[in-house]
Amino acid sequence: MSLKDRMDRAGIRAEDLDPDAVVASVPARSAAVPGRARTAPQMANRTPPAVRPLSDLKLRAQDALFARLGHRLYDTGIGEDEMLVLVKAELAQILQDEEIPLTAEQHVRLVDEIASNALGYGPLEALLEDDSITEIMVLGDTPIFVERDGRLHRTGANFVSEEHLRRTIDRIVSQVGRRIDESSPMVDARLPDGSRINAVIPPLAVDGSMLTVRKFARTPFEVSELIRFDTLTAAIADFLDKAVKARITILISGGTGTGKTTLLNVLSGYVPDDERIVSIEDSIELQLRQAHVARLESRPPNIEGKGEVTIRDLVRNALRMRPDRIIVGEVRGGEALDMLQAMNTGHEGSLTTLHANTPRDALARIETMVLMAGMDLPHRAIREQISSAVDMVVQLSRLSDGTRRVTKICELTGMEGDVIQLSEIFNFDWEAGVDPAGRFKGSAKSTGIRPTFEKRMRELGFELDPNIFGSAFDLRHMDRARL
Repeated sequence: MSLKDRMDRAGIRAEDLDPDAVVASVPARSAAVPGRARTAPQMANRTPPAVRPLSDLKLRAQDALFARLGHRLYDTGIGEDEMLVLVKAELAQILQDEEIPLTAEQHVRLVDEIASNALGYGPLEALLEDDSITEIMVLGDTPIFVERDGRLHRTGANFVSEEHLRRTIDRIVSQVGRRIDESSPMVDARLPDGSRINAVIPPLAVDGSMLTVRKFARTPFEVSELIRFDTLTAAIADFLDKAVKARITILISGGTGTGKTTLLNVLSGYVPDDERIVSIEDSIELQLRQAHVARLESRPPNIEGKGEVTIRDLVRNALRMRPDRIIVGEVRGGEALDMLQAMNTGHEGSLTTLHANTPRDALARIETMVLMAGMDLPHRAIREQISSAVDMVVQLSRLSDGTRRVTKICELTGMEGDVIQLSEIFNFDWEAGVDPAGRFKGSAKSTGIRPTFEKRMRELGFELDPNIFGSAFDLRHMDRARL
């Protein structure tokens, strides 16, 4: 009995088939099992099978496509338009061989979808186009998770198989000249739009290949948007604006995904247009709009393990490029020593970020990273360097309601014995509570303490609002324990 006859017996019409659904009982061109044929009454009495996604058909078509074209799909000598024509022609033949009745419209939509999976990023395509999504997390062929508004959400999208995911990962990394295989099962790279990706494959990934995409904003956030998101207040934004212009050296601290790079991008926008900026990043993310910006990006080792250029190499080189400001996307190793030396030798007003949970932890991390440079320096000497180089630490946190907030702003006021002294200028008002939706109502408030560098700012012509430090909340609410 033909496939069409079996569909007729089951009460399913070809015109009722949706390109996103298929009859679960339709086999892949397989013959009936001998001795198990059903009689007409049995078939008539059966409950019509449930409808499910066209995963089986898509998987067979994709496998057949890769079997026919193989490595030609990754041939950079073939133009995109030519490759698309070739893939669609092959898919049309493959679907014809399957002998599954589809309308002309269904056939075209199915070919387009499979071609997108084969030539593009498969189910990631729609998620990458969704501006409300900030992070995409893939674990094998299970449903994909995304971050939206600071919270995780499970989507209905997924890769049809582990092999499908692996091919997509291979396509992504090959576009940026990287490779991933059993000898090198982890890779960091970025998409053409700047989105950062991290991929891990077996044997390191036990439950299947993993892919994480941190999306790149098409247009950089403005300070007005951060105020609207309650990341900071208008008063703090004005304070940071004048601090950057007055060449106050600022360290942005926070955990993963707290918005450090976003805030760094906003603060870097305050740098005057008549200054030469050298930006150094592991993966280009900053979107600087000044007229004179020299952008540097680190380079990983090649297949032979050679040719690596580290952030530290770039920081050293930046000192020979006559910078007025040095902006480092993130310090995470020995480059912290070179960064401190640059800040202490005429490059005030530099900006950088690092991972830490509190301002005090941030200073401890810098000290550890300086030791990673291989210099056997006394701890007091390192702390004196930090105290002299860094003026202010801005702490970002991602709260339980999913929002990202500035929770502390501290000034480094010098050394007392062997300890760097921190003076808290702004602190988050936790006692404001939460609203009925579970969103924190508080914001970073002045502690009433004025920064010592206010005089320097005034001498340079940057007057602060006299009321900015006058609305202090009860000093008993200050969290001195974390300092």
